[in-house]
Order: sequence, then structure tokens, then C-alpha cells
Amino acid sequence: MARQFSDRYDSRKWRGLRLVKVLAILAAALFILFQFVLGFSRVDGPSMLATLQDGDYVLYTRIFSQVNRGDIISLSLPSGEYYVKRVAAVAGDTVDIRDGKVYINGQPEDAPYALGNTLLESETLSYPYQVQPGHVFVLGDNRPESVDSRYFGEVSEKHITGVMLLRLGFFYANGL
Repeated sequence: MARQFSDRYDSRKWRGLRLVKVLAILAAALFILFQFVLGFSRVDGPSMLATLQDGDYVLYTRIFSQVNRGDIISLSLPSGEYYVKRVAAVAGDTVDIRDGKVYINGQPEDAPYALGNTLLESETLSYPYQVQPGHVFVLGDNRPESVDSRYFGEVSEKHITGVMLLRLGFFYANGL
């Protein structure tokens, strides 16, 4: 009788230890995944309307070889501020803002997602402006409500934390 109890106890103990081992491996894998491959950013404010809503989360990849015009990126400025913005121009592009419109390399920006007029909001840059190597020029989709490169200048690629993969808007919709 004691032997049967002992055998059952050992069996449960080993199952429990296997479960702990599997959970530890899973936790380590998730840590590595979110530390080096994926990340989340929260959209604060209306600057990316109608593409992204205030309170949305975006899942981004930290592994990217380059960013392209039109990519939505997460960035961290040296001031400690985090933003989610769209890349309007890349290194070597010339950006001009006039009459409420953006021109990239002399051509009107093809941005069906852009809302409102794009106004010159500060004197951080003078236009036309050529984006320097290793930098990007970012704008919010809701141009009148966006703090972007018009305010803080071009962004170094080393301050890009990731390129958006997926919008997770259900957090906002459920009040989480």
C-alpha cells in the first residue's frame, strides 16, 4: 500500500516538474522574442487618424533591413518621447511643404491616408529639405494634429525601434 502511494506521488512529482520545465522554457522563449524580435507601442493622441486610433497598440518587428516611404514605424527620440509615425521620406529624398501639401523629390506626395493640410508648424527645418544619410522624415497621417519631423526634425534610423506589423485596436475598443 505504501509502495503504491509512493509510486503515485513520484509520478505526480515528475509530471509537475515537467510542467515547470515547459513553462520555464516558454517564458524564456517569450522573453527573447519580445526583447529582440517583436515589440509593442501605444498610439497616444489623434496624430495617426484614421489609420490608427488613440489607444491602439501596434505590434512591430525590431528586425528590419531598411524602412521605406509609407512604412509605419515606432520611434524613440533622445528626449525620451515615443511616437508612432509614417515615413514620408528616406535618406536622399528632398521634402518640400508648400500650400498645405507635401512634395517628395518635386512630386506631390501620394498619401491617400493623409488627413488635412500639411502646414509648416515650426522653424526646425527650412524647405526644401534633403534628408540626410541614415535618417528618415516622418509625418502623422492626421497632419493638423501631428507632432512629427516638422517639429523635431528628421529622425536617425538608430532611433527607430521597429516597423509596424499589425494594429491591435481591440485593446482600446474593450477599454483595456
